[in-house]
Amino acid sequence: MPSNWSNGLTKYTHPSVLKISETMKRRKIDNFKEWRERMKKEGKIKTVYPNFKKEKDLAELIGMVLGDGHIGVFPRSEALTIACNSKNTDLISRYAFLVEKIFKKRPSILKSGNINCVKIRLYEKHISKRLGVPTGSRKKLKILAPEWVLPNKNYVVRYLRGLYEAEGSANIHKPTCTYKFIFSNRNESLLNIVFLLLKRLGFHPHRSTDKIQISKREEFFKLKELLQFRKY
Repeated sequence: MPSNWSNGLTKYTHPSVLKISETMKRRKIDNFKEWRERMKKEGKIKTVYPNFKKEKDLAELIGMVLGDGHIGVFPRSEALTIACNSKNTDLISRYAFLVEKIFKKRPSILKSGNINCVKIRLYEKHISKRLGVPTGSRKKLKILAPEWVLPNKNYVVRYLRGLYEAEGSANIHKPTCTYKFIFSNRNESLLNIVFLLLKRLGFHPHRSTDKIQISKREEFFKLKELLQFRKY
């Protein structure tokens, strides 16, 4: 094979690269040690991972990750992935910006195999711990709202905005004067959080098995404006 045959390939995408990786691991050969140490000295690779500053942008990002995000675990790092509708370029730009601002590292924007999906992705250590979001599937996990968010109304609003931008919809049917502002999710504890936070903000939500709904016309527009829903 030519010397550059593996350019762009990883152990996750090519069997020969995987075999080389496993052989080096078995022989305890670290082919990137010198490069990694040099990058650390130059400040291009992080060596410390402090907690994030607790502020409104972080509250919103956590909400988005709980809705449309996933944190995967790898041997040396974790991967944060946020799945977005490829047609909503403004949403993609907003959350790519928030990820870069909070992590101080530019994420990759990847076209998914699904033509309607774009993924914002970032690899780093201790993502789950610093965001306070569990790794893997959260469908049946008990999720708690961040304690630092709850006392601050502005943080609560931004936390809800992240959740609604991920899993929300606002629909109006003028012939029947029907208004439905809906948050949909199958995690019971997350539905509880949204329901209780909306009531704390003075709204009157209705809850069903997999959704929280605001149906009063005045509350529909009030919540939509409060969350700045779909405004970028």
